[in-house]
Amino acid sequence: MVRPPSARSAVPGVGRLGLLEPSAAASLRELGWDNVESIPVLWSLSRAPDADLALSTLMRLRESIGDGWDAIDSAIRTDTSLRGRLFALLGSSSAFGDHLVAAPESWEGLRRKELPGRDELIADLLAVVDAAPEEGPNATPMLFRAAISGPEVAASLRKRYRDHLMLLAALDLAATVENEPVLPYQVVGRQLTDLADAALTAALAVAVARVCKDEPVPVRLGVIAMGKCGARELNYVSDVDVVFVAEPADATATRLAAEMMSVASQAFFEVDAALRPEGKAGALVRTLDSHIAYYKRWARTWEFQALLKNRPATGDIALGEQYRAALMPMVWSASERPDFVADVQAMRRRVEDLVPADLRERELKLGRGSLRDVEFAVQLLQLVHGRVDETLHVQGTVEALTALAAGGYVGRDDAANLTASYEFLRLLEHRLQLQRLRRTHTLPADDDEEGMRWLARAAHIRPDGRQDAVGVLGSEIRRNAVRVRRLHAKLFYRPLLDSVVRLEPDALRLSPEAAIRQLAALGYAAPEHALGHLKALTGGVSRKGRIQALLLPTLLEWLGETPNPDAGLLAYRRVSEGLADQIWFLRELRDEGAIAQRLMIVLGSSEYLPDLLINAPETIRMYADGPSGPLLLGPQPDEVARGILTAAARYEDPKRAVAAARSLRRHELARVASADLLGMLEVPQVCRALSSVWVAVLEASLRAVIRAGEAERGAPAPADIAVIGMGRLGGMELGYGSDADVLFVCDPRPGEDETKAVKWAIGVADRVQQLLGAPSTDPPLHVDAGLRPEGRNGALVRTLAAYAAYYQQWAQPWEVQALLRAHQVAGDQELGVRFLHVIDKVRYPEGGVSAEAVREIRRIKARVDAERLPRGADPATHTKLGRGGLADIEWTVQLVQLRHAHEVPGLHNTSTLEALDVIERTELLDAQDVALLRDAWLTATNARNALVLVRGKPSDQLPGPGRLLSAVARVAGWPNDDGSEFLDHYMRVTRRAKAVVERVFGA
Repeated sequence: MVRPPSARSAVPGVGRLGLLEPSAAASLRELGWDNVESIPVLWSLSRAPDADLALSTLMRLRESIGDGWDAIDSAIRTDTSLRGRLFALLGSSSAFGDHLVAAPESWEGLRRKELPGRDELIADLLAVVDAAPEEGPNATPMLFRAAISGPEVAASLRKRYRDHLMLLAALDLAATVENEPVLPYQVVGRQLTDLADAALTAALAVAVARVCKDEPVPVRLGVIAMGKCGARELNYVSDVDVVFVAEPADATATRLAAEMMSVASQAFFEVDAALRPEGKAGALVRTLDSHIAYYKRWARTWEFQALLKNRPATGDIALGEQYRAALMPMVWSASERPDFVADVQAMRRRVEDLVPADLRERELKLGRGSLRDVEFAVQLLQLVHGRVDETLHVQGTVEALTALAAGGYVGRDDAANLTASYEFLRLLEHRLQLQRLRRTHTLPADDDEEGMRWLARAAHIRPDGRQDAVGVLGSEIRRNAVRVRRLHAKLFYRPLLDSVVRLEPDALRLSPEAAIRQLAALGYAAPEHALGHLKALTGGVSRKGRIQALLLPTLLEWLGETPNPDAGLLAYRRVSEGLADQIWFLRELRDEGAIAQRLMIVLGSSEYLPDLLINAPETIRMYADGPSGPLLLGPQPDEVARGILTAAARYEDPKRAVAAARSLRRHELARVASADLLGMLEVPQVCRALSSVWVAVLEASLRAVIRAGEAERGAPAPADIAVIGMGRLGGMELGYGSDADVLFVCDPRPGEDETKAVKWAIGVADRVQQLLGAPSTDPPLHVDAGLRPEGRNGALVRTLAAYAAYYQQWAQPWEVQALLRAHQVAGDQELGVRFLHVIDKVRYPEGGVSAEAVREIRRIKARVDAERLPRGADPATHTKLGRGGLADIEWTVQLVQLRHAHEVPGLHNTSTLEALDVIERTELLDAQDVALLRDAWLTATNARNALVLVRGKPSDQLPGPGRLLSAVARVAGWPNDDGSEFLDHYMRVTRRAKAVVERVFGA
């Protein structure tokens, strides 16, 4: 028989209730809830975060309490508030379910509709151990002595503590099931803190009974709460950080503190005293004078930051207040410490490094856009401005945000939004901890749909019509994380812009002094100048000024993370002013986040690039990402070279042709340097690109001068000319600071007078040098022919025959060595190749170079090592001539070539890196030795290039520890800006390579 629809739908089935366990229907029948009278109960159960967990726990509770179940059943049916608290609690926390099953009488405590106050909590926990006020000379209102202090007290205290924790959790969760009031986050945090204070007080009472059995307490002991407990924003499950101050700090005081920590850790929560002076290595208990002396002399910035939240919690409260009064003035002056900014930045790095990469998106406490981000930023602002504004002398994060907004240090809307995000993240943290009463801050994995569904329901997240509860939760997590990630732009920089331009009519305005303090704390060494730049950028009422005001908070945040934000802000001002008539510039920064962020990284890291970008602004557009990756990586060296030659060929006038070539070189330098600095290019790619553009400009200039010479003569050129690259140009391994070492060779054409032809060729070479070496805002183009026969005393250009005669009769060993890197780069290709065939007989002689030549090379090398290093240079860190530097590696490779190139054709190679590959393949050196040489060459070249990018001019000497070295480390791709680590790595690599060099030269 088919039941009528009304009968079928009267009592909801397990499926409609969201119950998935196969035993659910039987459990409802056993409880007597499968009837019409129980429909309100069933729908309440369905709203529990995990209805199956709640139902199975109720079945366990029914079995545990026996005859007492009828009272619970009656209360569930008649008391909607209790029902909401019980079902929400059991559906959210298996730990509290276990607690109720183990102590079923505790359910009666859930009838209570209001939270106990601090005094009631203290009295109740003290009653468990039958404590009475301590008497004697050191008695204080918060010092008690327990009458029950045996081993059994831990279990008794733990049970009573859990009862109070359970009531709070039930009231906190009730709104997820029934229409109950929502407990504000601050109420929950304060209640947890009051309960922690009561727990510490009871633990101290037991410690007093155990340590001072037969006498009054002979010491004053103050217990100072730190961290979240000090700020009255404690979690459900958290370590409680404390510091002890005592008079005197003797063995009794230490035993009292240690015993209190032991009792509390057994009964309530882990008590951690690691924030004390010297951490876990320091004395557990100190006198007030000892604390003061430590903080005056030894404390670091993070220790003052930790003191922001100190609060006397129990024990001798008066002594605790003396502690606070003595130390807080030091806290408010911490921002004036010379190492304040460096310490703050180091703290941020340490926090970020604590989180494994695969958990950063799931970590509520330490991940990206996390609770620690908000807390850290708020505390930093308090330290900066609290010195002159006592309204900021508060401990809680939410209270501090409110005070910062009231003082105009943070925008009101920003403070409200960040408070909402902070409370949302803390809510999720609390729910995760309640599940099993474990200390956790990690969201369920993305593929854990069941875990995310439970969390959504426990956090009272509901579907919004477009997404289910899990989808809404995911969106909210992402939205709040993004909002928190922008906290530095919001908290630090928007008020700075409000102080120089009125973005919001009703916004409070930072005073100039406060703005300068804030900029100084953000790492600006000259905050007055930085404020001036902000005023200049946002000045007037123009549309550009308004756009700048909207962009700058985010730009300043990115700049603040660079090695030199002062120089970066000045450079940004110069670039903005230089591109004032380019309407695309600000639009690109506004619409393309990648462009803006990369530009700030470049400007805050390099003195080499700003002028290039001002003169080659189109490069900035290439900071964007294209369909196949960053646009900076699009142009290939061959394409760039063809473009330079084509552009220069349009002009008859050599000056204009060279100017066109230099203009394109400027663009290419800006592109390569930007891609290099942003970590997009490897060292060999950088060297190849720089060498290729140099060769193209040299070729374009030579062609332009020859064309002009032919036009002037009214006849074809009397000679062919080739340019031979030497040194790093010949090896296509130029760096940013390298000159172009060349040889000019000519060959008179048939019927031409050789003397006149050579004279004409010398004029061409001289003209090329002049045009390329002419002063310019670009990095210089110095063509150096100093390696020619007879050096600077010899003819600038020689015929092929003259070169052949000279090298056959007069070539010195060092000249033969120099020819190892000779390669045709510009001019007449056929002539260049003929030149190479001529010198091949000299540089790769049959049977190898003589033993006498090898001895001469060794002698010259020893002399170079002893004499060529500049005065005052550090031989350990000079990238070119220092120990294991570029010269060492290149001389070593060339010595192997001189000895073996006649029998190993692969060594007929002008590239140091490629020659090393051949040496390794042919086993002329041990593979491990070759790896050390290669690593040293790459490391030194990278460091040398980074030096030029950072300083804006050629340099070979790495600086000592300091801001400049840190900048070089960052630009060189070191994973952090710890310059000392980078320097240690450089010296380790080059030291190992030097050992190989010495073995090769000594063999």
